[in-house]
Amino acid sequence: MSITKEQVLEAIKVVKDPDIHRDIVSLGMVKEIGIENGKVSVHVELTTPACPLKEQIKEEVKKAVASLAGVKEVAIQMSANVRRGPSLLPQEASPSGIKNIIAVASGKGGVGKSTVCVNLAVAFARTGAKVGLMDGDIYGPNIPLMLGIPQDKKPGVSPNEKIIPLEAHGLKVISMGLLVPADSPMIWRGPMLHSAITQFLQKVDWGELDYLFVDLPPGTGDVQLSLVQTASVTGAVIVTTPQEVALMDVKKAIAMFKKTQVPILGIVENMNTFICPHCENETPIFSKGGGEKAAQSWQVPYLGAVPIDPRVREGGDTGKPIIVAYPDSPAAKQFAAAAGALAQQVSIVDMAGAK
Repeated sequence: MSITKEQVLEAIKVVKDPDIHRDIVSLGMVKEIGIENGKVSVHVELTTPACPLKEQIKEEVKKAVASLAGVKEVAIQMSANVRRGPSLLPQEASPSGIKNIIAVASGKGGVGKSTVCVNLAVAFARTGAKVGLMDGDIYGPNIPLMLGIPQDKKPGVSPNEKIIPLEAHGLKVISMGLLVPADSPMIWRGPMLHSAITQFLQKVDWGELDYLFVDLPPGTGDVQLSLVQTASVTGAVIVTTPQEVALMDVKKAIAMFKKTQVPILGIVENMNTFICPHCENETPIFSKGGGEKAAQSWQVPYLGAVPIDPRVREGGDTGKPIIVAYPDSPAAKQFAAAAGALAQQVSIVDMAGAK
């Protein structure tokens, strides 16, 4: 009994994308089908290389195809093609070549926002995605230090007179910390901040990127507004710590992005608990679970919680993010899980915008 491509496609329709809740055939994720002497090969293209359910989808497709009469062998090829985020601004207003812009923000300082941003960006890059990191904290540009970029290393200029971003840990990076002396204070007013953000977005040779992470300064000020006015931001990640004083300001950050029509991709609760390296007991130094409760209360996705680990601070000071230096540590695993959850949320926003 010969097998047809139509039969294979019909069988695969039982496999649904767990986030978008539609079958992968109607979503256009099945790219090629090969059939030869009872051997069936299927090429499935995911919406992100950071998909945490890649193996689950692969096994479900394999099982569905193997259930057909006459199938002797099944081979599944998995790849990924990141979709472009929905555009809310005129095309010329957004940087060309960048598919998704992810803003990482916090309602207040001191919650480890830049640390979370760096580790999420590196986690994405380690899956094979093309990732950039823009340091939007003009007053306190710490990203170069956290990625181990030497102070004397400066960006070049391309033939088309654009700034060439530096590279570290698989990321393309730009920061005011790479352009001005480390001890030079940035005493700038709103219009100058707007100009800096515009330059970083439009005058940097980013090339082709799947994701550009933007580390924003804390609060809801000029830089945040400049970003959403200059480029189509796919969505925002809000970083908080569990205690009430931090959670009070999360609501303000969420409200600001919603007013500017930027989707909230999720909340990350940083410094969740301290896990003793000797007895492995957990101590909720800053309380626990506040970020998850806030996500439920404000009906936004919860991306996960990262425990307190001295090696996180150590990685920030030495330029070796914990997800690189200690990938098997609890904190690194939580960063990786949060990155997977974030990738899913970005894909949901992108697919919704493509309708």
